Amino acid sequence: TDEEALVDVLRLSRGMTYKAAISGLNLGGGKAVIIGDPAKLKNEAFMRRFGRFVDSLGGRYITAEDVNMKTRDMEYVHMETDSVTGIPESMGGSGDPSPVTAYGVYMGMKATAHHVFGSDNLSEKSVVVQGVGQVGMYLVDHLTKEGAKVYITDIAEEKLAKVAKSSGAEVVGLDDIYDLDVDIYSPCALGATLNDNTIPRLKASIIAGGANNQLKEERKHGYMLIDRGITYAPDFLINAGGLINVGAEYYGPYNREKAHLDAEKIYDTTLDILKMATDESISTQEAAIMIAERRIASIGNIKLPY
Repeated sequence: TDEEALVDVLRLSRGMTYKAAISGLNLGGGKAVIIGDPAKLKNEAFMRRFGRFVDSLGGRYITAEDVNMKTRDMEYVHMETDSVTGIPESMGGSGDPSPVTAYGVYMGMKATAHHVFGSDNLSEKSVVVQGVGQVGMYLVDHLTKEGAKVYITDIAEEKLAKVAKSSGAEVVGLDDIYDLDVDIYSPCALGATLNDNTIPRLKASIIAGGANNQLKEERKHGYMLIDRGITYAPDFLINAGGLINVGAEYYGPYNREKAHLDAEKIYDTTLDILKMATDESISTQEAAIMIAERRIASIGNIKLPY
């Protein structure tokens, strides 16, 4: 519905603002939500119309690939506007940002493991990844290469089977993931999976994933996790790799190695946020928001020297 789309886009744009701030990027925050079935709506003409709309904003909004969008879609958008990233490498862009996003999530997960377990070694840990789209797929690859025991689930059965075959991960049912006795739960699909119904079922010690807006209600569910003894790596902190990649492409020239190095910094930032939350007896989400808002206020107070 229109109301659901509005709530979604406002939460997403707020999250993008915090991502940019906490990652030290020279970007604000914005997001677009298109109402409709992507399987029926998306074609060249539709994406080019969207590109014209983005262009009408005069550079105030830069769009990029995300849920239900592919590099090919960004290519169509680019035919109408320069305010787009994630265009094909053959056109001077960075291509799919998912590898950098997944690497940042992986770094944040390892940092959280260090905070909780005293070591960031995941080789003997068990992880359930909810959603094996582009980000989830690359994350599974990092985890299995390190030697973690990985469980996966997704609504797209064909994609799920493909990732299971290539990675050796074990497939579990869509609803069974919340009851699995694992070390880490990694939401990498849509948001609001941490809610009144799911949190009481979780057996994981850590939540660290690539999905946006994982907490259905930030304060309430952030503290529910604390009460359960579960450490939550704030989504906009550890999934900022995609936005880091956007900045690297937009301000160019794009360097994939540098984008990965910048995403690697998520590790240290995560450690800082987790320590702050512990020291101040607040939720990790609140700690991350405080750091982001401090930078927003600081940069917002810059006065011109004339």
